[in-house]
Amino acid sequence: MRKHPIQLLLSGIVVSFGLLPSLAQAQQPISDAQVAAMVEALRQAAPQTKNPNDGLYSEWQVKPETLKGWSRTCLKRELTATQFENSPVLARSVVSCITRRELTNQFAATKNNEIASVRGAACWWMTGNYTGCDKGFTADYVQKVVRFYQQQRSKPAATQPSKGGS
Repeated sequence: MRKHPIQLLLSGIVVSFGLLPSLAQAQQPISDAQVAAMVEALRQAAPQTKNPNDGLYSEWQVKPETLKGWSRTCLKRELTATQFENSPVLARSVVSCITRRELTNQFAATKNNEIASVRGAACWWMTGNYTGCDKGFTADYVQKVVRFYQQQRSKPAATQPSKGGS
């Protein structure tokens, strides 16, 4: 070993550079465009109950008990259902925050498979679980989210909804 310290050093550098691309791929951050596309897909796919008193709030149809935890996580304060319902900007902010978290989790779990990540996050959104949405209403919902997500991702960035709009 003492005879070839330069070779040892160079070997270490070569191995390090060989690992960098795989580490970068494993830690690839979710883009704002991916989050925006998922947020919009969730909004478009939200079940419409046609009952104004269904207990779900905003265009994303969020339960009040879910909203409390999400707003604490994302805003460091609890929102009421009325605040969430009456402020599309706040609602989109909270939904974007949670969507980023869940897409990030799913990208890690699926080794950066974008559509599998969208499926898992959509299933979680509807059921609280990442799997099990392969039949019935939940399967239809997940497929809608994937379709809307793909439509959003295929649009030029300028035509995607802004974070504050709807």
